[in-house]
Amino acid sequence: MNTSTTLTDRYVDAAMRTVPESQRSDLAAELRASIDDQIDARLEAGEEHQAAEWAVLTDLGDPDKLAAQYTDRPLWLVGPRYFLDWWRLLKLLLWIVPLCTVFGVSLAMVLDGASFGEIVGALVPILLSVVVHIAFWTTLVFVILERTGHETMDAGPWTPDRLPEPRQRGAGMGDMIASLGFLAIMVGVVLWDRFVGLVPTEPGLPFLDPGLWPWWITGLFLVMALEAALAVVVYAVGRWTVGLAVVNGILNLVVAVPALWLLFEGRLINPEFFPTIIPDGGAEVGAILSIIVGFVIAGVAVWDTTDAAIKAGRARRGDSRRP
Repeated sequence: MNTSTTLTDRYVDAAMRTVPESQRSDLAAELRASIDDQIDARLEAGEEHQAAEWAVLTDLGDPDKLAAQYTDRPLWLVGPRYFLDWWRLLKLLLWIVPLCTVFGVSLAMVLDGASFGEIVGALVPILLSVVVHIAFWTTLVFVILERTGHETMDAGPWTPDRLPEPRQRGAGMGDMIASLGFLAIMVGVVLWDRFVGLVPTEPGLPFLDPGLWPWWITGLFLVMALEAALAVVVYAVGRWTVGLAVVNGILNLVVAVPALWLLFEGRLINPEFFPTIIPDGGAEVGAILSIIVGFVIAGVAVWDTTDAAIKAGRARRGDSRRP
């Protein structure tokens, strides 16, 4: 694929992100044909291909605004000038802030000895309040900017330099290598921890409970081998499918559920690890870090399962649009 085609693909991809699925295929073809026609007209006038494409995309302007025109969707609420900036920032904040709030509040309440029901009961009103405040204050700031004619956020005329990279649509070699490399590193860390130790000043002191050997660790290695095989299969298929996403979710459960059970039974982390390296208060530090490890295990499992499911859904919708 040459540079010109890549630039056009990036523009079409960016424009179609906010278009309904039912219209996306037809509008993408229409937009691409329009771009090609305008480029051809400039080529006939003697322009270079790269310069012609750049000029055409610059004239078309922000792909989000163009998509709104294609779908007759008004960019209003805080005013057309800052609508897209407002919408992009609001979506970003609504992804990040509530997740951080859930993690922080849950961790604090767990450390305080709260039960699961108490945590859930506290999180619901807090999350509702956080969402309302994010939406209100973000909107208020943009309304003020719009009404006062503030220019601080004005980044100048739109150019193709602002085009985002296309979304991932399949599973490439890099993804497979990254997955296999990560699994190999994890196997190495587990073995190093068992036979050498992770603390240079305390050789032979393992972080993981020695009682996990050999059966629990053998089971972990078997699941990791299955995850490696799954990564190879996803690469061979070329994309995530619903079936592969389900298998991925099952493997995440097979790892996360026993790990969390062992953790809260006090059988995952070596009970001598923290008291040995921190003679004063090691037990308390270990208890706090055990809770953090539990959140990390659950978070990674949920994130990886959700990510695979989203990719499988995108691939399935893409297949349904093909003739």
